[in-house]
Amino acid sequence: MANRSAEKRERQNAKRRLHNRQTKSTVRTAIKKFNAAVAAGDKAKAEETMALSFKLLDSAAGKGAFHRNTASRKKSRMYKAFAKLA
Repeated sequence: MANRSAEKRERQNAKRRLHNRQTKSTVRTAIKKFNAAVAAGDKAKAEETMALSFKLLDSAAGKGAFHRNTASRKKSRMYKAFAKLA
């Protein structure tokens, strides 16, 4: 019989991997929407999507889907792009 604790760990890892993938996908989609708004020059839409993206990034970093420095770097680059619109 196989090691039961190894089987449980594999089940847990599969769940976490799926959840992290969904979280990362949501964040990437939000960032793409922000970049599209910046490219279009729509400051109001960019501000709205930036706020949502920041919230999602902070949440993902808190859950461990992204490293906190990665989230911080992405937020910084987004804010720089937004500041150029003004």
